[in-house]
Amino acid sequence: MADEKVYNFMGFSKAAVGLSLVLILISVVAIAYRGLSLGLDFTGGTLIEVEYEQAPAVPDIKQLLEEGGYQNFVVQKFGADTSILVRLQQGFSDEIGGEVLSALRSSGQSVELVRSEFVGAQVGEELREQGGLGLLLALGMIMIYISFRFQFKFSIGAVAALVHDVIITVGCFAVLQWDFDLNVLAAVLAVIGYSLNDTIVVSDRIRENFRKVRKETPTEIINISLTQTLSRTIVTGLTTLLVLVALYILGGEALEGFSKALIIGIVVGTYSSVYVASSSLLMMGISKEDLMIPVKEGEELDEIP
Repeated sequence: MADEKVYNFMGFSKAAVGLSLVLILISVVAIAYRGLSLGLDFTGGTLIEVEYEQAPAVPDIKQLLEEGGYQNFVVQKFGADTSILVRLQQGFSDEIGGEVLSALRSSGQSVELVRSEFVGAQVGEELREQGGLGLLLALGMIMIYISFRFQFKFSIGAVAALVHDVIITVGCFAVLQWDFDLNVLAAVLAVIGYSLNDTIVVSDRIRENFRKVRKETPTEIINISLTQTLSRTIVTGLTTLLVLVALYILGGEALEGFSKALIIGIVVGTYSSVYVASSSLLMMGISKEDLMIPVKEGEELDEIP
């Protein structure tokens, strides 16, 4: 690296850790006190199907429902362009179908009620608890895997980065009160996979340089490693974000929450791979001795690649 510029990433590590702690604190407070705006997948509600004589515009239907005093609803086309599903986050009653129909007919269009029924939550309390336990188990298995592949200090940094990414991504939905449904949950799980992959790539280069570079300090070795992986990190992150921005713009309401969660997660995950995981290694005092290849009896140290 003598002829190549090395960026001083770790020179900003204290400021980055401070920023992460502030964002995590805001996220935890928002989740605890404001809570998540859970979608119908988690809460259940009322499903109403109506049939229009002519294909309506979904934004116009939303406006009519908002003017009628309805909140936390989902409007989507169902099969034909004239068939519309309205899902309301409120309890079922015999009158609800007629009330919604009256609100939709206020536009002057011909609308007929096809069905009105209660839909239960797709994710019950028991499934949520099992999902939480499954996530904890997954984090534990990740720690074991990275401990065997790299070293125990790397596993602490990797799990810290994953927890950091999940809390901040979910925290954004709590702060801004965006709907949190199964699509968003799937995006959060995808963020875990993306962030873990990014962290492993960086960790692999750090381990390699700790064994190869002899004179530099741990901080300098980590800066060298992050500089060497920077182009890969930028290219991977930008190409992923291009796809997600296209999904957000063109994917419609069904993919809006999914794409928003992934956009936030990719940005935060890339940041955490550079600063949270790497800074954790420095705070735990990573050294060359931690990653030294054991010398077999009769071998000279200089013979180790």
